[in-house]
Amino acid sequence: MTKLSFNDLANLRLLLSVEGIGPGKIRNLLKQFRSLTNILSSDYKTLTLVEGISTNLARRIIQSKTSREEINKTLEAELGKLAKLGARIVTVWDSSYPTLLKKIYDPPLMLYIMGEITEQDNYPISVVGTRIPTNYGIVQCERIVVDLARQNITIVSGLARGIDSIAHKAALKSGSRTIAVIGSGLDVIYPPENKKLFNEIAGRGAIISEYPLGTSPDAQNFPKRNRIISGLSLGCLVVETALSGGAMQTAAFALDQNREVFAIPGNLGVRQSEGTNILIQKGEAKLVRTAEDILVELELKLKPVIGKNIPKPTVELNLFEEKILNSLDGEPLQIDNIAALTELSTSECLVHLLSLEFKGLVKQLPGKIFSRI
Repeated sequence: MTKLSFNDLANLRLLLSVEGIGPGKIRNLLKQFRSLTNILSSDYKTLTLVEGISTNLARRIIQSKTSREEINKTLEAELGKLAKLGARIVTVWDSSYPTLLKKIYDPPLMLYIMGEITEQDNYPISVVGTRIPTNYGIVQCERIVVDLARQNITIVSGLARGIDSIAHKAALKSGSRTIAVIGSGLDVIYPPENKKLFNEIAGRGAIISEYPLGTSPDAQNFPKRNRIISGLSLGCLVVETALSGGAMQTAAFALDQNREVFAIPGNLGVRQSEGTNILIQKGEAKLVRTAEDILVELELKLKPVIGKNIPKPTVELNLFEEKILNSLDGEPLQIDNIAALTELSTSECLVHLLSLEFKGLVKQLPGKIFSRI
């Protein structure tokens, strides 16, 4: 829980409720007045002397004090709801506030957190991309996230459909930590079909929001959410995205925050690859083929955690399973193509593919298409 008193927390909420007042202006006010209480106790003329505080803004700050009783009631009710959810408020002045996020230009002054932030979360990689990935994007995302997770890397994403959800699930499946940054209140799960995933992340990682309880997932919330995703991370991996996708915004934020950007190249003419290919072409993102490309690039920053995991035990395969696995070294393949490459019957392939799925080496995609994990 935040070290701020109820009174200071209410003061902060009151200032943030003023139209036109955001983290930057509150920081300017604090430089002048030293405390939140002093800001709200100041007069109109003194407020206008602060950089960025216009006469209209000063007037709004003075008028906001009439809402104090309502803010107190709202905050008291919200703290009660947060306690029931097992969540809390953390402010930028608290030692538990994420270290990397605190270093960006405009970190949120207040975060709502469900779950725990641990020391391992000082070494995260964000993974973002389209809500409608191709089979290629799904396979590459899972493969790279699993390899990163095995190196104790925390995976950060946005709980959206598509690549975000795939990244979170792959991290959880690998026994690693993952953090979801959402564009709504902690009590508004979006998309609704991710309720189970939301709860799993809260139990084995953390859910973070900048927005008060009850906030709906409105479109304007997501660009602000994206700056937190990149701000929490040492580097940002873009898997697949169109030129106008939200993942491109996250990449732009990462560049502005002096974070590394990585992108998986895709096929020409595929809409979901346009964004990643242009990031690589413009030199804004480093081309990634494997997780090792990311680990090498960030080796010094990741040194405290890389290599601490126990090696994964070797899985024994029979001759037919080896042949099938070798046939899946490249793109995902349809069952008939696997049978042709291995010179086995379709029914034999299906039996051995099922065994490989149980061993966690192969994944089945729609249309009887299979890929390596």
